[in-house]
Amino acid sequence: MLVPCYNEALTIGQVVRDFHRHLPGSIIYVFDNNSRDDTKGVARAAGAVVRSVAYQGKGNVVRRMFADVEADVYLLVDGDGTYDTSAAPALVEKLFEDGLDMVVGTRESDKQAAYRKGHRFGNVLLTRCAATVFGRAFTDMLSGYRVFSRRYVKSFPAHSAGFETETELTVHALELRMPVAEVATA
Repeated sequence: MLVPCYNEALTIGQVVRDFHRHLPGSIIYVFDNNSRDDTKGVARAAGAVVRSVAYQGKGNVVRRMFADVEADVYLLVDGDGTYDTSAAPALVEKLFEDGLDMVVGTRESDKQAAYRKGHRFGNVLLTRCAATVFGRAFTDMLSGYRVFSRRYVKSFPAHSAGFETETELTVHALELRMPVAEVATA
């Protein structure tokens, strides 16, 4: 499991404990991105392996995670506690059962709080653009909840520095016509 974090001391402990409960035996890596709070200490106390990334930005953290961690399956999730940890086994199972390279946990919520301001509109617009260019797309291109195969992770070029990394992750799969799927999550 890969968890990029920046100032997530209030939520990271619960995120780590919840994923340990739903994916027992998994190694949870928290990659801290210069947090000014006690994200690292809280994550370590909850049982995570903690690493630090000096270059600021989620894209920089994802690049480092993919380079440093060796696994057969990678689950990427934000450390802010916004994703349903109980869906993790279904995402991983879908990857294995269908021989996929990426499974996206799509957020299903009518609550505006599930998305940052303007995020829902931007997500729809971006998804339509991707469908136009690639002939298909996802319903939630900007989801930070994803499972990847080793093949995907080790082929990902990782050029972005910030939050555009979710778009880059999606476009990489679509460009290479990798087998992908979505699983609805709360």
